[in-house]
Amino acid sequence: MTLIKSISGFRGTIGGKANANLTPVDIVYFASAFACFIQSESNKKAPTIVVGRDARISGAMVESLVNQSLIAMGAHVVSLGLSTTPTVEMAVTDLKADGGIILTASHNPKQWNALKLVNSKGEFISAQQGKMVLDLIENQSFEFAPIDKLGNITYDNSQIEKHIEKILALELVDVEAIRKANFKVAIDAVNSTGGISIPPLLKALGVNQIVELYCEPTGIFPHNPEPLPEHLTALSEIVVREKADVGFSVDPDVDRLAIIKENGDAFGEEYTLVAVADYVLSHTAGNTVSNLSSTRALQAVTHLHQGLYHASAVGEVNVVEKMKETNAVIGGEGNGGVIYPELHYGRDALLGIALFLSLMAQRKQKVSMIRASYPDFFISKNKINLDEDMDIDALLANIALKYKNERITTIDGVKVDFDTEWVHLRKSNTEPIIRIYAESNNLSKAEHLADKIKKDIGELLLPKES
Repeated sequence: MTLIKSISGFRGTIGGKANANLTPVDIVYFASAFACFIQSESNKKAPTIVVGRDARISGAMVESLVNQSLIAMGAHVVSLGLSTTPTVEMAVTDLKADGGIILTASHNPKQWNALKLVNSKGEFISAQQGKMVLDLIENQSFEFAPIDKLGNITYDNSQIEKHIEKILALELVDVEAIRKANFKVAIDAVNSTGGISIPPLLKALGVNQIVELYCEPTGIFPHNPEPLPEHLTALSEIVVREKADVGFSVDPDVDRLAIIKENGDAFGEEYTLVAVADYVLSHTAGNTVSNLSSTRALQAVTHLHQGLYHASAVGEVNVVEKMKETNAVIGGEGNGGVIYPELHYGRDALLGIALFLSLMAQRKQKVSMIRASYPDFFISKNKINLDEDMDIDALLANIALKYKNERITTIDGVKVDFDTEWVHLRKSNTEPIIRIYAESNNLSKAEHLADKIKKDIGELLLPKES
């Protein structure tokens, strides 16, 4: 069982002992500390905090504990109930709230849950702000409200509808073209909140032929909830059987989007952002951002449209910071996360669906043809386990030194860019491992590059001869 306290929130497995798992005791501490932080940031004794959750089994319990803890701190809670991560983020700003908490363990299995923390801008809190919350927990530096200062709770089930309305109002969402295309769309919502948000979105876009798979928000995931090709075989089969034009799958909190081509093959999670960026850049000149571990295909598409590509450290908050710094018109992460500032600074699968369908409708091309228009890159994902007392920073510095004649980036671990491929090494913040991502123009080359780096690390770890 596991409990991970990080600068972006708190994640753990349900059950077990306090301070070792995500137990009711821990949830009360985390929610209370965040309320204290928001009180300080907003200079309000009774701030407003928006709370929403995905459909996982523990969600109702965690939601109740969080809401009551916030009330005990004197906060006013706006409870969205079952919702999506991007919906909560947008609701924070729409309601002029002082912060938000999203109860979701994202793509983690059913035994996991988490509290993800959002600031008054509807964005994940910064590293500095996260450190402040962690300090409050460590020192238990929060004080509950007296009887006359307890907070209250209101319920709002309108925010998904408002989210959809804002998507439809975007200039680049071509509702008329989508309606005329008469698409048949299959969806896999992994029995979470995609099931209560994607069908209404599609209907609002004029899609009348919808094949729904796992759209009951029971929280009983029918397969591994991470939207990777190996977990989406049922969706692939139904796309082919029903002769659907496209298949869409999301993770439990609806911020990652995977696409299935009309022939049942995966579009590739790395290429969700590439395709949406291609569409946006074809209408809006500008720059793009993704993290260091995302495909080089985004850079190629950006340059094709005369824009500038920038890479950020891994993590949504880092992508958003770099997007603001470079005035990027589109950005995100290679895990199917699309961030479009015209709507909000957060990964949003609902938005991704609307923009991708607009691309399909305007180009009048099958999904397989759209994917074929982009350069092929393949990523090999690996990791190396190390001893807990290992100086991983020194090890990464030695790798950078070994490849000093190549283009080196050290804002997040070490990335080595070669002419036609790259490798990115990052240390885990929670366990003694190095993650090694390598990309090339075919998978065997990517795997060979990763193996070469593993060999380099092995040689660096050998004892020095006296």
